[in-house]
Amino acid sequence: MDIRATIESRKPPFDIIEQIAGECFMPLAYGGGINNIEDIRTLFSLGVEKVILNTSAVLNQKLVSSAADLYGNQSIVVALDVHCNLFGKYEVFTHGGQKPSGLEPFAFIKKMVNLGAGELFINSINRDGTMKGYDLALLKKITSQVNVPVIACGGAGKLIHFKEAVEEGGVAAVAAGSLFVFKGKHRAVLINYPDRDELEQLFFK
Repeated sequence: MDIRATIESRKPPFDIIEQIAGECFMPLAYGGGINNIEDIRTLFSLGVEKVILNTSAVLNQKLVSSAADLYGNQSIVVALDVHCNLFGKYEVFTHGGQKPSGLEPFAFIKKMVNLGAGELFINSINRDGTMKGYDLALLKKITSQVNVPVIACGGAGKLIHFKEAVEEGGVAAVAAGSLFVFKGKHRAVLINYPDRDELEQLFFK
C-alpha cells in the first residue's frame, strides 16, 4: 500500500500502477489515496484486481458499499491499522497509523463486512517491525466474528509466526515485510523469500 498517498492526500500513482500491472503475473491489489469511485474504476481498468480501502473506509463508509455494489465484494478489501494501548484497549488508527479514529475495531469490522468488504487486512501497529510475532489475540477475536478472509500483518519474524497466525489466529493469509528483508544476526538487508518446500513442510508436515 502507498501510505504516502494517503498521508499527503495525493491520488494513487496511476502511471506506476499501470506499469506494474503490465508486468505482474499474479493477483494485484492496491491501496493508498483512494477517495472515490472514479479512483477505483481507474485502478480496475489498469489491471488491479482488488482495491484496499483504509482511511477512506473510516471517513467515507459509503464508498465501501458503493464499490462492492459496482464491482463485487471479492474486489473490495478493508484494511485496518489497529493500536493497543497500555490498558489492552484496541483502537483503529487512520492516515498510515498516525491518527486515532476513536473507533473500536471489532464493531467496525462487522459494519465493514455488512457494507460489502470481501476481505479484511489487519495490521497491528504495536507489532509492526518488531519481528516478534503477530498479535494472535487480536486476530483470533476478529476471525471469530466475521465470515470473510482475514489477512494478518505486523510482527512476522520467523516462518513459524505464519503458522501461528493461521492455526491460532484463524486467518486465511499472512503478510510480512521485515522478515523478507532483514537477515542474520546483524540484520543485513537482503530480500529473500522462503521456497515452496519450506512452506509446505511448515503447514502440511
